[in-house]
Amino acid sequence: MQVDFAKYADGLVPAIVQDDRTLKVLMLGFMNPAALEKTTSTGRVTFFSRSKQRLWTKGEESGHFLELRSMAMDCDADTLLIKAHPLGPVCHTGADTCWNEPNHSPHFLDYLSEVIALRKNADPASSYVAKMFQKGINKIAQKVGEEAVEMVIEAKDNNKELFLGESADLLFHYLMLLQAKGVGLDEVIAVLKKRHAA
Repeated sequence: MQVDFAKYADGLVPAIVQDDRTLKVLMLGFMNPAALEKTTSTGRVTFFSRSKQRLWTKGEESGHFLELRSMAMDCDADTLLIKAHPLGPVCHTGADTCWNEPNHSPHFLDYLSEVIALRKNADPASSYVAKMFQKGINKIAQKVGEEAVEMVIEAKDNNKELFLGESADLLFHYLMLLQAKGVGLDEVIAVLKKRHAA
């Protein structure tokens, strides 16, 4: 990657950071050649801090690192677009982004998957999701089976409200099973897209 650091008088190029999953813009920083090299070698996004006048790895104090997923230059080779996975809030204020926007997918199922991921390590006494994860994958898989049977039973009747309720229960527990298997909903969608394209 041949970045044109000489384009700007201070030798720093803007680096826009975007969440690799939600595609939400998280922050803007600046990089010099050393920051770019450290980012690629460590896998953690590092900037040149103009206020500290040194390299600064995002999260070095808070632990909220930005794990590098990909990096691209713009058409003039003087601006970087970095896609990263944030390990916690990005802004020093505690907000998800430096624009105080929530960082979650606009698609509700993706958002629900994120909520399940957050709750699986919660206190089982206060979280149904955590309680299910505590019981293990066999119990979660069994629950998916039970909910599928209940949905099929309601499908044979004419009560739309009950059918929708059982459908929602099945989908929720299916998302839990995906989480337990370490599989993302996007991976399932990728399989469907591949089949559709064929």
